[in-house]
Amino acid sequence: MAPLHFEAIFIFIFMIQIFSLISTHPLDSLTPFEINRVQTKILQIYPPPTNTLSFHYMGLDDPPKPTNEKWMITTTRTAYVVLRVNRTTHEITLDLTKSSKNNPKIITNKVYHGNGYPMLTSLEQNKANKLAQGYGPFTRSISKRGLKIDEIVCLGFSVGWYGEKKKKKKKKKKNEGRIVKVMCFTMDGTINFYMRPIEGVTVTVDLDEMKVVGFKDRIVVPVPKGEGTDYRETMQNRSSTHHLPTKGVIMTQPNGPSFNVDGHVVRWTNWEFHVSFDARVGLILSTASIYDHEKGERRHILYRGFTSEVFVPYMDITEEWYHRTYFDAGEYGLGVLSVPLQPKIDCPQNAVFMDGYLTSHDGNPIRMPNVFCIFERYAGIIMWRHTEASIPHRLITESSRPELTLVVRMISTIGNYDYIFDWEFFQSGSIKVKVGMTGLLEVKGTKYTHKDQIQEEIYGTLLAPNTIGTFHDHFITFHLDLDVDGQDNSFIKSYLEMTAVKNKSSPRKSYWTVKSETAKKESDARIHLGSKPTAEMLVVNPSKRTKVGNTVGYRLIPGPAVRPLLMEDDYPEIRAAYTKYNVLITPYNKSEKWASGLFTDQSHGDDTLLETWTLRDREIENKDIVLWYTMGIHHVTYQEDFPLMPTVSTGFELRPANFFETNPVLSLSIKSPNDIKWINCSTTIK
Repeated sequence: MAPLHFEAIFIFIFMIQIFSLISTHPLDSLTPFEINRVQTKILQIYPPPTNTLSFHYMGLDDPPKPTNEKWMITTTRTAYVVLRVNRTTHEITLDLTKSSKNNPKIITNKVYHGNGYPMLTSLEQNKANKLAQGYGPFTRSISKRGLKIDEIVCLGFSVGWYGEKKKKKKKKKKNEGRIVKVMCFTMDGTINFYMRPIEGVTVTVDLDEMKVVGFKDRIVVPVPKGEGTDYRETMQNRSSTHHLPTKGVIMTQPNGPSFNVDGHVVRWTNWEFHVSFDARVGLILSTASIYDHEKGERRHILYRGFTSEVFVPYMDITEEWYHRTYFDAGEYGLGVLSVPLQPKIDCPQNAVFMDGYLTSHDGNPIRMPNVFCIFERYAGIIMWRHTEASIPHRLITESSRPELTLVVRMISTIGNYDYIFDWEFFQSGSIKVKVGMTGLLEVKGTKYTHKDQIQEEIYGTLLAPNTIGTFHDHFITFHLDLDVDGQDNSFIKSYLEMTAVKNKSSPRKSYWTVKSETAKKESDARIHLGSKPTAEMLVVNPSKRTKVGNTVGYRLIPGPAVRPLLMEDDYPEIRAAYTKYNVLITPYNKSEKWASGLFTDQSHGDDTLLETWTLRDREIENKDIVLWYTMGIHHVTYQEDFPLMPTVSTGFELRPANFFETNPVLSLSIKSPNDIKWINCSTTIK
């Protein structure tokens, strides 16, 4: 290869940089080039080694929301950074467009003095784990239990908040400040170390000072055995003939997919939307619109939707367990802990994949390969059908359509749990969101080997000898900024009401009807599902009506009604008070994105969706509003969850409600198998 001249190299790099800026959609995640520019600027301001700094979050600072009808978004690119500088938290915004010589302009640089800390970084967690594992008293505790130190795996757990008041730095005591509690396991005999916890031993590590500040060896409990816990296929017993192997099923699209991806904009049949990646919340869906063939125009539905928080409180109150009340997004990051999706395993063979980028502890860009997959799905579901046999001498049977959908998927592995996030688009205008939960239980060691031995509260189910599957919850909160046919929307809650027939005009004595209320303020839109027979919850555009006069809208079809079973003054519930309501409505505010607050780690619950934002009781009628929906699961553990859980799912649907004049898929055509060009296939399809 001929050597390149310096000028050619310079021009090539310059063109790449220009292309990176020009080709970026305003809602795209930060590019590696932009991340490097931000890192360079911040290191100029706080140069090491004079300063000790760590990057805890870097992402796109949301551009001003467009007020025009076509969602024409500004091209301004602004980065938002959460930084720890010399043990102080900074919030920094930088203008990436108004800069000279690739030098971003600092817009704001604020020091945070409130309660709580930013997300934990992977590097500091790994350092804390290694520090605990090498701590002298800990290694002696391991030896005392007859375990091998080289088979030990340690993990840092967030500690929550239990009424402690924030101390000044010069009077900080142990177990204060940015700390984690490190718990350990042994993987001797199994890769599934979560099934072999070392109970009774806790190492507390200060993350800022990176030193052990507390140690307890409270009790010696038998460590569960490793036999039968390894979930890898090569470790399974194949001698049983009770399970006959399946033949295998694949989805084939010889003509290719029906969707196309332009950068991060996805277009499929009548849908168009934007996909982006965020360190904290992972998958973000934006500017979802649908083409209305009858009106001949594209109509807005969802400006932005994402998983705002995942709250997972465990129900064990003992010394090693009471603090296990996790906020998976705010403390660890759903995007940070997203995993590369495996073709033909995590996603079908017809899937298309997207990468994402994160920021390291030091501010370097990290490529996350295959973080999303997009695929069309046909699961044998019928979109609509009807057989007509009432017409004399005729039988109409051909009126049927199969349901083909488009799925966008991301998976996050938060320690032992794997969360599968699916956003599924339907040609009828619906969006279904489903979260599947699988992976491994967080189990507790115990002296008991049989249920009949138990004479006390064990806070879970005995799954195997010396193994308790601890009861816990999953509360998943979604931020849904619906813009139904425009920004100014209202929230309508409807109830079914039994009505008595007051006259004798009918032999019937009663019927039910629908009573509707339009929420005027935030306090009018706090909904406990299951406490009242709520029929429908709609976001409508009061200025848009159908030809027959109905207000256009979209309705929320929720999953099962689940509410927290914690006292309101219990500290985990104070921090997650927003889970008391399944539905909340707020006026759009750029800064109100994360239900558990900006700085969730060790937060006091004083900057959250419920305790701060909705208490303002702002007007929400005919305003740009955001719907917050919290769904949940009370996980009562069973032996079938051991040693690895089958997937359990919950979800919700956003469905058109008088949005279209008629059924939008009535005239939908379908491809006949005879119209498909089958590659390398000689079989005749009739």
